[in-house]
Amino acid sequence: MNDTEEGRTPTRSLSEADCWERLSRAPYGRIAMAAGGEVDIFPVNHVVDASGASGPVIVFRTSAGTKLLELTIRHGVAFQIDGFSDTEAFSVVVKGTAEEFDRASEIEAAEALGVTPWAPESKDRWVRIIPSEVHGREFDRARAGD
Repeated sequence: MNDTEEGRTPTRSLSEADCWERLSRAPYGRIAMAAGGEVDIFPVNHVVDASGASGPVIVFRTSAGTKLLELTIRHGVAFQIDGFSDTEAFSVVVKGTAEEFDRASEIEAAEALGVTPWAPESKDRWVRIIPSEVHGREFDRARAGD
C-alpha cells in the first residue's frame, strides 16, 4: 500500500523561507556534533537572528563544557527541529559552522533577541551557527482510525 492509496499526499520539500519561518517559531532544537570522540546530540533553546548581511543565523547560549570545547575544535554541526499539528508534521535541518562570539557589541545584539536558557545553570557563552545548507520537509499525518 502506498501513501496515495491512504489518501495522503507524498512528503513535500519546504522552501528555504519556510524552513527559516519554522526555525523562528521553534522553541528549541538539537545540535549534533562530534563530542569527546563520539557523535552526540545536545538540546538547546535558540533564536534566529535574521539581521545579518549574509542571511539568518541560529544563536544560542551555553556554558563551558564538552559542547563548547568541541565547537572550538570542530566547527561543523547539524541543527534540527521538528514539529507537528493534528494534520501535519515537519522537520528542518541546518548544516553549517558553529562559532563562539564574545565581542560586547555582538553579545548586546544577541541579548536583544531574547534567547533565555531554560536550564537553571549559568549560560554565559554565546554561539551562532552560520548555515551552509538548510532543508526541510513536511507531510500530512494519518488521520486517527485510518
